[in-house]
Amino acid sequence: MREVIQAPAVLEGSPVPPGDKSISHRALLLNSIARRRATVSNLCVGDDRASILRCLRGLGVRIEHHIAHPWDYSTDNFVVHGVGPDGFSEPSTVLNAGNSATTFRLVSGLLATQPFFSVISGDPSLRERPMDRIVSPLMKMGATIMGRGGDCLPPLAIRGGNIHGVRHKLAVASAQVKSSLLIAGLLAEGETVIEQPALSRDHTERMLAAMGADVEVDGLTITVRRSELNPLDVQVPGDMSSTAFWLVAAASHPNACIRVKHVGINPSRTGVLDVLAAMGARIHKENVRADGSEPTADLVAESSDLRATEIAGDMIPRVIDELPVLALAACFARGTTTIRDAGELRVKESDRITATANGLNRLGARIEELEDGMSIRGVGGLTGAESESYGDHRIAMTMGVAGLLAKGETTVIDSEAADVSYPGFWDTLRSLQGTTRAAS
Repeated sequence: MREVIQAPAVLEGSPVPPGDKSISHRALLLNSIARRRATVSNLCVGDDRASILRCLRGLGVRIEHHIAHPWDYSTDNFVVHGVGPDGFSEPSTVLNAGNSATTFRLVSGLLATQPFFSVISGDPSLRERPMDRIVSPLMKMGATIMGRGGDCLPPLAIRGGNIHGVRHKLAVASAQVKSSLLIAGLLAEGETVIEQPALSRDHTERMLAAMGADVEVDGLTITVRRSELNPLDVQVPGDMSSTAFWLVAAASHPNACIRVKHVGINPSRTGVLDVLAAMGARIHKENVRADGSEPTADLVAESSDLRATEIAGDMIPRVIDELPVLALAACFARGTTTIRDAGELRVKESDRITATANGLNRLGARIEELEDGMSIRGVGGLTGAESESYGDHRIAMTMGVAGLLAKGETTVIDSEAADVSYPGFWDTLRSLQGTTRAAS
């Protein structure tokens, strides 16, 4: 598909982002390990949701989907019938994680605890993503794992069970790797201690604690011991990574005001708000409240006079998914913005450093690739052109927002890539620009 976008004179509206993907995955998986049923509402949408549901159902978990209003995914309810730590079934076929690295890593942590043989794989993109950061510690815990490329490339064949806790120091701050090991440690003998080099998303620790797990957090060190989980009903807050596109759109547009309701504002996820605040973005919170273990709020963003900043070091794990759209904001900022220590971007669904630079430079940006980031000189404006999504949902959406800000027409090729995490993205974008023109 191809989406054609033009910048509107006024940008306004109240978009409803899908449920937070990270919280959705954990709510489904951890409630599967519990012994009774729980309800998860406002689950994330798209291919990633299908991936985690497919894998858990492949392990014998019954998950019912109740749809209140077909046109409003926020009213969906999923009832998870937890099987307990020893109630999973050996899968009769390969578990397919699709394009979801979160599904792959979290489910692999669970498989390492199970006394049966399983194979987990994904789409061609995921099969080229090294998994050594989970394979090595899970094997230290006692799981047998085989894969391609020295046992670190999917598909992975896993025979688990009878694993023991370990002390492991993460080489890179990663919520997915940390969560994989926490899930394994939850069902291992002894205690598992994970040392982080920097803070990363803490949804797993929060949810484990809310479900009664024996988990302790001491600064950058997390300890988990074998525990029984209680089921937990979860209303998933709106996804901050999806919300970031609308915040950047409003802050960068000359005449804009956008309100996004019920967004998760977990401190480990608000790095994008901190970066945009450092850039001078006018964003404020309303109706701050707590829903279960996660804080939420309504976010209001308005046209802003942006200035350059530096994004590096401990901030990177907190904004890793938002860096492409933050690079777009930097195109409208005074001065030169530098992104460093973000080499992980090169091994996402695409090489997001190259994809972001190539895509925005086609619209007149001045972005220089660095080995581990980008240097973005503010140009004050962009001009519409044809751009690629590289099959990457975040690149597709970044280029879509660029079209809201650029003069003339911007065409995004293979725009359906956005469906991986935000199936309603293009309809929402058109609603903000006051047009209903369909994609070609």
